[in-house]
Amino acid sequence: MLIDAAQCQLVLVDFQTRLMPAIFEGPLALANALRLGQAARMFKVPTWGTEQNPSSLGENQAELKGLCRQTLSKMHFSAIEEGLGEWLRPPSKSAVGNARSLPKHLQKPATNAAERNSVVIAGCEAHICLLQTALDLLEDEFDVWVVTDACSSRTERNRDAAFDRLAGAGAELVTTEMVVFEWLRTAEHEAFKAAQALIK
Repeated sequence: MLIDAAQCQLVLVDFQTRLMPAIFEGPLALANALRLGQAARMFKVPTWGTEQNPSSLGENQAELKGLCRQTLSKMHFSAIEEGLGEWLRPPSKSAVGNARSLPKHLQKPATNAAERNSVVIAGCEAHICLLQTALDLLEDEFDVWVVTDACSSRTERNRDAAFDRLAGAGAELVTTEMVVFEWLRTAEHEAFKAAQALIK
């Protein structure tokens, strides 16, 4: 199954200014997260950020934060515990008007036309906040794509253990380039040259 931009949302977890200097290969993970955010903007993929205890760890890197529609401040390690799920899958709008004004078979069901059930996720620390958020997303029946080269932890061992556990739980492990080129699908896409320049 390929990643479909029209069905995706992007979540960027805790790329915080006071945390990143301690992260293994942190500059690479951040650079790839920025590429993902810029590509998401090209393909009109909604992008959300999270920040763990920002009063202690600082805010997300400014450019990355600017690519997000909203950034969720949290104390729970899983952003789902703090309301991210409501951003990703807003409650269905109830029917307008008096429910008794039409026979039941003529009433339109409440739906959310903009529902996007695939979540591309990247962030730090992979074995804590990213892992717990991704596992909760899987439990909430989202398709989850973990961008391995845009994730890290303070140690390589913790990062890799997170990837093993996420793969075992049903998340797909991908790279930044995989995401961008699956969003593109074809070299004839109008954004091909801009996306290619982003990757180079």
